[in-house]
Amino acid sequence: MNDYQIEMNLSQSRKQKPAFDNLQFGRNFTDHMFIMDYTEGKGWHDPRIVPYQPITLDPSATIFHYGQTVFEGLKAYQTKDEQILLFRPNKNMERLNRSSARLCMPQIDEELALYGLKQLINVERDWVPNLEGTSLYIRPFIISTEAHLGVSPSLTYQFIIILCPVGAYYKEGINPVKIAVETEYVRAVRGGTGNAKTAGNYASSLKAQEVAGKSGYSQVLWLDGKENKYIEEVGSMNVFFKIDGEVITPELNGSILDGITRDSIILLLKHWNIPVKERKISIEEIYQASKEGKLEEAFGTGTAAVISPIGELFWKEKLLVNNGETGSLSKKLYETLTGIQNGSLVDPFGWRVLV
Repeated sequence: MNDYQIEMNLSQSRKQKPAFDNLQFGRNFTDHMFIMDYTEGKGWHDPRIVPYQPITLDPSATIFHYGQTVFEGLKAYQTKDEQILLFRPNKNMERLNRSSARLCMPQIDEELALYGLKQLINVERDWVPNLEGTSLYIRPFIISTEAHLGVSPSLTYQFIIILCPVGAYYKEGINPVKIAVETEYVRAVRGGTGNAKTAGNYASSLKAQEVAGKSGYSQVLWLDGKENKYIEEVGSMNVFFKIDGEVITPELNGSILDGITRDSIILLLKHWNIPVKERKISIEEIYQASKEGKLEEAFGTGTAAVISPIGELFWKEKLLVNNGETGSLSKKLYETLTGIQNGSLVDPFGWRVLV
């Protein structure tokens, strides 16, 4: 990794940083970004750190017309002794390459990408917030850039990393959300792009979320696209249910995103000897478990919120989960995972990476 040469072109004027005690999610961006280009026959080249700036592309660039793009999301945390930590960043780079493969995009050198990310964070160390519940959100992404109208893989790409300081996803901790089960629209189907982190998946989810929002629900619970009966994800998060003492999450089936937080939760539960299974689970099973008083907790997992407890589900009728309150397991998982991430708790898994 020390052999990598990254050009540095640092900004001569710096932005005014936002107050770290009043951060909005995804609104304020740091002074610099990392960029690397790809050209067919040459491969990835010219890795550099430059001032944060607009991207200039030809109007016929394939990203605008055929949607070849993938992205990731992870965070950096500042510890009490001013160290900066990443959480399982190698998993994000691995998944970025899996997503790229699905969209016929070139593989990146994962070590170079992680090295470039660390160099960028070192340049922007003053942007890493140090208050409880805050972090530096990291968005690596790849876009196709060839000026060409034709349905074929682009011959040129850019890999870019941008950073933004963020506060807690929920300002008052982890509050239960109201979820509507989606029965009309579909997020993804097996054989599609559901297991890739690509922009189109999120654009196609907006309509269902808009409809649910008008009825007072925060998000939707997605069912499978074939039989419209098996649970897949909740909003843009993986989902877990605790039923009669056992935790269940939908198995990866080709249409569900392989979440890094999801994997971490499963490993934590196994570490605590709490029964956890990855399998098909139908909305009817959840409905019956609720009616029988066996549905103890439900929660979504993802990078942004870490844990998002579900307090209410609407399918045939409103179903309260844990009396609409945050469950003890959800709370313990949230506190443990965030403690490992920010360095305040012991990391028995070796997940933390020092910048």
